Amino acid sequence: MRAPGGGSAPDIDPTGPDSQPLPKGGWSEEIVTLADAIAVPPTDSALVQKAGLLYSDGSYCAHGALWRKHRPITIAPDAPDSINQTLTGRWLWGGVLWAHFGHFLVESSARLWALAHLKSQVDGVLFIPKRPDVGEETRGFQREFLRLMAGDLPMRAVAEPTRVEELVVPGQGFGLGKITAGTPRFRNAIHSRFAREIRPDGPEKIYISRSRLGLRKGGLLGEEQLEALLVREGYEIYHPQEHSLSDQLARYKAAKYVVAADGSALHLFAMVGRPDQKVAMVLRRQSGANNLLAANVASFCKNQPLVIGGLRTEWVPVSKPKSSRLSFGELNHSVIGKALTEAGFVQNGMEWPTLSEEERAQILADKGLTGRNAFIESPEFKKKRVRAMRQARRAEREARQDVD
Repeated sequence: MRAPGGGSAPDIDPTGPDSQPLPKGGWSEEIVTLADAIAVPPTDSALVQKAGLLYSDGSYCAHGALWRKHRPITIAPDAPDSINQTLTGRWLWGGVLWAHFGHFLVESSARLWALAHLKSQVDGVLFIPKRPDVGEETRGFQREFLRLMAGDLPMRAVAEPTRVEELVVPGQGFGLGKITAGTPRFRNAIHSRFAREIRPDGPEKIYISRSRLGLRKGGLLGEEQLEALLVREGYEIYHPQEHSLSDQLARYKAAKYVVAADGSALHLFAMVGRPDQKVAMVLRRQSGANNLLAANVASFCKNQPLVIGGLRTEWVPVSKPKSSRLSFGELNHSVIGKALTEAGFVQNGMEWPTLSEEERAQILADKGLTGRNAFIESPEFKKKRVRAMRQARRAEREARQDVD
């Protein structure tokens, strides 16, 4: 569909881009082509930003917006007073370019499905930066991802309002929200084009770890102990941030058993995962994000992952005793071991021990999380744990009384 005359905005369809993108289609699988489009990068660093695309007459092109769940996080920008930069040729709109690995995978890739549906070639993929201070910089993993999807097609990020001679604007085929399942066109394009030249290479069993990222970056108290238990079961511990995308994908393709702490690495795995692989996800937080991650794996791989709620408790800063990006979970190895054993991931997990009070205190001290940097157990988690213990004791008493 092309804007009338290539310049003015078409009439708004109430089921179109003014509503969230959906995996069953609609505008999320449409392509519009703009002549003399205007790409406007953000000027403020915020979640919701005035940024995106304008038609040549300055009206807003809603097809170019990035949605997250039920709302767009790029909204109509003001028409620029002047445009000093022009891109000639035919370009594909890539949208917002995230430096955060997980958001890049899920939100910056969302329009690349159109590469499998272009009637004529484009000169490159055009992005605007998520953070204004990043400017036109592109990172190695971003360029590698595009190469694995589009070969030598150039990537360009613009940091100032830019006129584009011809801009192909696909709908948002992937993202966070209902669209996490991906549209059929997006999934098919990923399966047919992405990392096709990467051959499987690696062990049959891997644990995708976060332990070297640190507790304050989404780590888990007791993860190193979980790794030691998994090594005894023949698993290789894999730290994806230390390897190229190509190496990560080779490992993910080779593995028959994949256990992972929930996080961005599973978004990448989902792009090459298969129904015959067994996948387990160990939750590291209380968050709706893990539901989206499980839906992503299930939809792309046709493989429902085993989701293990293996948190014993959560640790929060003394100065801010609430769950936040600064808090971290503590693993319950007993719960994880039983779940993995019952699902056939390990043989001897039924007796995995939880951390003792002494072990826990030593880990916190070793990681410098005492004194002024002290963390405390989440009051919310502590109440739940105490309540669960009381219920378990009550059930045991009632069971004994029934026997007597």
